[in-house]
This record gives sequence, C-alpha cells and structure tokens, in this order.
Amino acid sequence: MPTTLQSIQTDLFAHHTLNTGYRSMYAIVDCNNFYCSCERLFKPHLDNKPVVVLSNNDGCIISRSDEAKALGVDMAGPYFMAKPLIKKHDVAVFSSNYNLYGDLSMRVMDTLRVIIGEENVEVYSVDEAFVDLSIFPTQDLERIARDMRETVEQWTGIKVSIGVAPTKVLAKLANRLSKKNKKETDCVMVLDTEEKIRAGLEKTPVGDIWGVGHQYAKKLKEQWFIDDALQLSKMSEEFGRMHLGGVVGVRLIRELNGIASKDMQDELVTKKMIATTRMFGSPVDNIHDIKEAVATYTSRAAEKLRRQYSAASIISVFVVAKGENHNVTFNRGITHSRYTILPTATAFTNELIKPAVALVDHLYKKGTQYKKAGVMLSGLVPDASIQGNLFLPETKNNGRLLMDMIDNINFSQRDDVLKFAASGTTRDWKMRQELRSPRYTTRWEELYEVK
Repeated sequence: MPTTLQSIQTDLFAHHTLNTGYRSMYAIVDCNNFYCSCERLFKPHLDNKPVVVLSNNDGCIISRSDEAKALGVDMAGPYFMAKPLIKKHDVAVFSSNYNLYGDLSMRVMDTLRVIIGEENVEVYSVDEAFVDLSIFPTQDLERIARDMRETVEQWTGIKVSIGVAPTKVLAKLANRLSKKNKKETDCVMVLDTEEKIRAGLEKTPVGDIWGVGHQYAKKLKEQWFIDDALQLSKMSEEFGRMHLGGVVGVRLIRELNGIASKDMQDELVTKKMIATTRMFGSPVDNIHDIKEAVATYTSRAAEKLRRQYSAASIISVFVVAKGENHNVTFNRGITHSRYTILPTATAFTNELIKPAVALVDHLYKKGTQYKKAGVMLSGLVPDASIQGNLFLPETKNNGRLLMDMIDNINFSQRDDVLKFAASGTTRDWKMRQELRSPRYTTRWEELYEVK
C-alpha cells in the first residue's frame, strides 16, 4: 500500500504529464498554535493540557494552546496579569525559544517542499506557507490536503491546519474555518464549489478577513453596515479602490470573488535592511551596559549581513527609554535614534561596532533608564562590489577571511565562543528567559534524552 507521500507524488507526476491546466487552487498550511506545539513535541505529557508561551523578557503571552484559550487566557495580554488564572489552572508556561521554533519551522517547510515540489511552496511566515495545488483535479484536493497534513505531522510531529480555495484570501478564510471546529473538519477545509465558498464567506466576520485590519473593519461596519465577507464580496472593485487602500482593496474584492490576484512569490533571500533589536532583561541606566548591548546587536546584524553576501553603508542605532507603568495603561517610552553614513560600505564587525558605539554617546542621557536598544544596517550593496584599499597592506584587506573564520567557529560551537571585547563578558542586561526550555535540536549539550 503506498504511503501518503508516494500517493501525492504519483498524482503530481501524472498531472504534470497530462498538463491538464486546472483553474488556480491554493492551500495555506498553518501550524496549530505553533510555539505551543513545539514545546509539546518534547513534552508529550502536556498534550491536551493548557500551555502558553511568553514574549521577549517574559512580558506578554504570544501563543496559547486551545485549552488555554478555553480557560480565558488573553492573547497578547501581560503575563503578570494572567498569573492568577495560570496558577489556578496549572497552565504550563514557557519563555520564547526561538532556536527551537526556527529549526522546527524549517523542518515543516522542507517537508512541504519534498511533498509538493520547491517551486510550489511559498513560505509566508515562521508557521505558515502557501502551496500551489493548481495542477491537481478539484475532486482530489481534499484527499491531497489530508495526505499533506498527515505527512507533515508524521515527519515533524507538528500538527497543521490546511485551507484550500481558488485564491489566497479564500484559502486563509478556509484555514480559519478549519480551525474553528477541528473535530468536525479534522483541520482541513476545501472550498472548491460556489456553494461552499458562499457559505464560508457568510460565516466569516469582516474583521477576520486576511488584509482587513481593525480600523477598516470598524469603518466597514459603521459606515456601510458590512458585517461579513459575503457582503464585502458583493461590493464593486471601485469601492475597494476608494475605501480599502487603492489597488490593495481592488485585489481583495477580486480574491473574495475567486479571481486570483496574488501570485506565488519566491522567498525573499536578500534583504534590503537588516536589524537586530532586543528588550533588556531589566531597565538599564549605565552607558557602559548600553554600549555592550549595541556592540552585541551590531555583531548579530553583521553576521546576517555576511550571510547574504552584502555590505552596509549606513548604520542606525536607537534606544527606548523606560516609560511609566501604571499597571493598566502602558507607556511605550520615547525612542531616540541616530545614524551615520560610513566612509565605505563594509560587512566587517569591527568596522561596524566602532561607529555604532560612538552613536550611543549622542543618544544616552544620564539618569534615564532604558528598556530596549537596536541596530539597523541599510544602504546594502553586494560585498563583491567593494574594492580593496590600495594604501593598506594586503593583510588588512583580508578582513572577510577573518570574519568567515569567526562566523564558522561561532556557528559550530555556538554561544559566541569568539566575540569582540566591546560586547562584554557578563552581559547583565541580557533578555530575561527564566522559563526557556532546552534547545533540543540545535545544541549538542541540550539534545533530548530518551531514558
């Protein structure tokens, strides 16, 4: 009996050979409560129990299992306000573990590429990907979607929901419906007929449509009495142009009516700007600590820069002052920023740290507490276009070789085995992650142990 993967790939080969040319059909594959699912993968005793994951510095709740949602734990709510409810119901709490989440996300996306072909997969976010299913006959889509779901779960341990429809907007809508009643849909929803699409549009509040934000939803309800997706789909394209952001609104109306306007896109590999920002573990008022943090963030940004073979000609630094906290009303704090244009574009950490740290002197105010800092690199150019300096010895022009060596050692050994002195050694300002689980898949010393 063929496996689910063999079944999908047999169909894929057959329909490519026949060149049947069916109408466009897209699937959105969405990992269920992704961060919570990653934590449960190595703690199976937490299956069917409430779980939440916290944001940077353990500040807010950014992921909830279905069981935690049922208890009334608010999404994006402050952790300290939810603590009484969490303790009362013995909810499992974890700090963000981005090393683990990023690795498992890559495994899910790679699985989809193996199943359906790399050219048919568009990674949309860390836990979502669009898949082009246009080559398959309509009557086979539900079976193929279920086979995809089973294969992803079998290979990675991560459960996913899949929505399939003629456009990306409708696919997102179908995905939302598949998760509303998981027992009934088994996390798969295919909108492949006019009747199913109409029913799906009618069940979807206008504020839950992909591309319709809170303000637009409020405006649509109050001014035009549009409450659901079906009502919006009946509006003209000119209405979308006038009241929903121009060409974006036109595309939205078309997509709701089954006319594909958003093509599959290649994953953006070369970024136009690179940033590294972090919250401090606790408010910082010492300029030395802020400089250490900025130097560390610059090193991180420089690594990303070299990874895409680019060099930066502009470096910006910002710091965020700690605002007053009145428990109910939160002040975001004032952001102060400055930038400098570099004499020549560079990807060398040492050449980026020096101007970055110098900018802190202009931003820092004695007596002020700061809660966040960040570094942004822009004006990016290919590093191959940078010429060496004729007035420097050859050894000085070999900085890229040194940087590559440092990157390779740090990547293989982890945890910044090699770092510049400006980054500090104690790093008392580091982000708070008191409840982080082990990085099971990316650190040798933290590998999962089977007893």
